Amino acid sequence: MAKRPPAPPGWKLVWNDEFEGSQVDRRKWDFDIGNGFFDYKSHVWIPGWGNEELQYYTDSATNVTVKDSLLTIRAVKESLHGCGYTSARLKTRRRDGSALFTKTYGRFEIRAKVPWGKGLWPALWMLPQDDAYGGWAASGEIDLMEIVGDRPHEVLNSIHFGSVYPERSLITHVHPLPGGSTVADWHVYAVEWEPGEIRFFVDGVHTSTRDHWWSCSRTVDGAGVVPRRAADIHPWPAPFDQPFYLLMNVAVGGNFPGVPDTATQFPAEMVVDYVRVFEKVGGYGPVKPRGKGRFPWQKTSR
Repeated sequence: MAKRPPAPPGWKLVWNDEFEGSQVDRRKWDFDIGNGFFDYKSHVWIPGWGNEELQYYTDSATNVTVKDSLLTIRAVKESLHGCGYTSARLKTRRRDGSALFTKTYGRFEIRAKVPWGKGLWPALWMLPQDDAYGGWAASGEIDLMEIVGDRPHEVLNSIHFGSVYPERSLITHVHPLPGGSTVADWHVYAVEWEPGEIRFFVDGVHTSTRDHWWSCSRTVDGAGVVPRRAADIHPWPAPFDQPFYLLMNVAVGGNFPGVPDTATQFPAEMVVDYVRVFEKVGGYGPVKPRGKGRFPWQKTSR
């Protein structure tokens, strides 16, 4: 019998996966395949998913399984198509770009335990269904959880925004796990996203709030530029005012965690108990005003 997940006070469940079966529910999840993507604007292939990652993503049972009401994503040290590792990245968006599940605003909650070690990069995160304000990161990114591979006692909560790469902006909060716990233990990662405010939680502890960001679509030769005035940015609360979809993956290597060393253990497994999405009872009300923060054209005072 399927579980009946309780809703936190003030929220109602609208979408979930309790992984009650023997395989990934393809009505809810699709897979990224390969080791990169084609950039249609610059007409070039971007290897390593733009981060110099080393894994080749598959939908094979070697890399993803469902058993005992748990989803397991497994990074394996093996050669495939010129890559030294395989892994999996699931998302609620089809490879053709069509939506399986998206949502604007809500509470997004994932219970998981993730691997750690030099060169490992597990993540639970969200991307916009459509790049309404331009390519990454002008249309935003929300990271419920990621880690620096060899720092198992720390959880990172982040938002990406700003201009199209390379002129993107990033705000990250580092949350130290209490009591000697590591990311390899079970934890509940959540974000409450409302108009003009994004709040992060780990095991019910409110870790950080974000209420200042911006989005600029201007580019020169396909690359983002630094906005010079208020008229260059989209009206608040862009870009976090559009439908986003969910992703879960274990990357290997890349310019964030570095390269695995001899102490990094493989296979490296992310185990997910559930994914739950909630709607706020009574709606969200008006957009919260932008919080304090500086824009690129404002000089930093000392």
